Amino acid sequence: MKYTKIFLSAAMLLALGACSKQAPAPAVIPQPASIEQKGSAYQIPDAPMINIAAPVPDSERLMGAITEVWPQAALKPDEGADISLSISPSLEGVTSPEGYTLSVTDQGVAIEALDGAGLFYGLQTLAQMNREGQGLIPGVVIVDEPRMEYRGLMLDISRHYRDADFIKKQIDAMAQLKLNRLHLHLTDAAGWRIEIKKYPRLTEYAAWRPEETWKEWGENGHRYCNATDSTAHGGFLTQDEVRDIVAYAADRYITVIPEIEMPSHSGEVLAAYPELGCVPVADGQDFCVGNEETYEFLQDVIDEVIDLFPSHYIHIGGDEAGKQGWRNCTRCQRLMRQKGLKDVDELQSYLITRMEEYVNSKGRDIIGWDEIMEGGLAPNATVMSWRGTEGGIRAAHGGHKAIMSPGAYCYLDGYQDAPSTQPQAIGGYLPLEKVYSYNPVPDTLASDVRPMIIGVQGNLWCEYIPTAEHAEYMIYPRLLAIAEIGWTPQEERSWADFKPRAEKFNEYLASQGYHVFDLATEVGNRPEATQPVDHLAKGKTVTYNRRWWRQYPCNGDSTLVDGQRGGWNYNDYRWQGFLSHMDVTIDLEKVEPITYIGATFMQICGPDVYRPESVVISVSKDGESYEELKRIDMERVVDDEVTFTEFAWEGQSEARYVRYQADASSGVLFTDELIIK
Repeated sequence: MKYTKIFLSAAMLLALGACSKQAPAPAVIPQPASIEQKGSAYQIPDAPMINIAAPVPDSERLMGAITEVWPQAALKPDEGADISLSISPSLEGVTSPEGYTLSVTDQGVAIEALDGAGLFYGLQTLAQMNREGQGLIPGVVIVDEPRMEYRGLMLDISRHYRDADFIKKQIDAMAQLKLNRLHLHLTDAAGWRIEIKKYPRLTEYAAWRPEETWKEWGENGHRYCNATDSTAHGGFLTQDEVRDIVAYAADRYITVIPEIEMPSHSGEVLAAYPELGCVPVADGQDFCVGNEETYEFLQDVIDEVIDLFPSHYIHIGGDEAGKQGWRNCTRCQRLMRQKGLKDVDELQSYLITRMEEYVNSKGRDIIGWDEIMEGGLAPNATVMSWRGTEGGIRAAHGGHKAIMSPGAYCYLDGYQDAPSTQPQAIGGYLPLEKVYSYNPVPDTLASDVRPMIIGVQGNLWCEYIPTAEHAEYMIYPRLLAIAEIGWTPQEERSWADFKPRAEKFNEYLASQGYHVFDLATEVGNRPEATQPVDHLAKGKTVTYNRRWWRQYPCNGDSTLVDGQRGGWNYNDYRWQGFLSHMDVTIDLEKVEPITYIGATFMQICGPDVYRPESVVISVSKDGESYEELKRIDMERVVDDEVTFTEFAWEGQSEARYVRYQADASSGVLFTDELIIK
């Protein structure tokens, strides 16, 4: 553990010298930057006396935080308080307004900070220490501040609506974890979730559907209905509820960032206001970029949103635009000619830049998903990188701020354990250990680029998460890892140290009524992925008669013969992807006796990952004349399970070359190793 020196008063130094009580060492999440155990412990009474030297707004917030832990606490304006909090003009070792020092002697607890936020976070550390020691706080000197300025959680309340009480409950947990940004995904095709007074049909119609779950809604044609219909499912936050949430979060030093999707993921808007789509035929999801009414609508919405959310950032989405309607739209094509835009990517950039200028004119800045870089990035935009880390790093190199939220590490909607043991998820396998392993600021980045990566965020997309209980189950304990990634210096983080702290914090959350994944029952990764496999083809040359899918190359030519089996999902980079067709030939370098040829394919129907419907296994001694050993045909079955199917031949043969062909009518094939024995 790193130790940092701070200057203390003579009285405190004398008190630190005596050690008459013992208390457990702090087990806090996120781990403080510096902890020095020193001196004697202090027993905080059930009704502690509190001294606060801070401006009125902060002192009121801080007293509220104190009474949540110690309901009988009372203010004591003079000397001799059990807990003293004070704002100082400068502190040794603290540069961030969210940083603090916390010192404990047998005389009491003192927390100092440059700002109210720092005092609040010092209190969160103290509250965890209080739980750990049942009020007996160890003698320590803590000097602490966050690694990153933006530490966030995104809640998707469009796919399945979550009410204000649920949101505030998550804010409570976020505050304890020193997370400071709540990103609300308020609009998407599945439902518009915020009241906009100028456009009432957004909440009278676009916020409701006949089906309760997103999955059923998709299977039945993406229909909407009126709020008054007897089958209506959905909901929205009123403007008064939004104000209440924003104020509740602010009292806990959390900023709420609204997301209004554009130009895509807007099917619910186009259902309510079809005139905002392309002509002659809209694609159902993308706003018409060439229609001035689109900008009038978006600016009106932004105006009301800005009035509700004091956040410096407004998130404008910008991801996954299909753009097909723009290619055929008379208005979009006319705009492209007028502005000299060479393709639809630049057309998207035109909309993003124009909306950024409008948001900037209101004194705010935009955040967008990394697709907003396509066609040129708006000048002041901050990029939220989700399609891996490349987008964020590229933005940082270009002088733009970036928030890292890559799906492989930060998407909390994936399975956190063996799929057969978990409720249905969209796919993915993201256990707590993998989340914790993420470093959002790689050491390879130049020193002048690193500061542009300002934060990290965990995202909970809710297509397959219909209930509040399920949502919490997916958030916790993985959000604990996100919190420590964003706060604790990289060199101070250790999985071996974090895991027992996470187990304790998880148990505490469960005791407070949160629905958490029980780490004690964790099964772990697919057994085949835990150890290498040796076989005749390992390390041999593979010829790809059909190339792999460029999105999932894995380790390129060596993937199928590297001796590494894949885990529960293709996001572990051990599975190689093929668009419907796989055709490879392996050269064993000499004729060998063969008794087995096989490969395993996964099926996860949600993201269009299917096992083959036809497999042909052939061998040759000369590489020209092939003998078919086996043909396997299987009917496609679409289900909700994650399955792994082996397609293999067993028998007696001799060959130097082995050809393996697999075909599906559509979707992606994933296999990890072509094993020959």
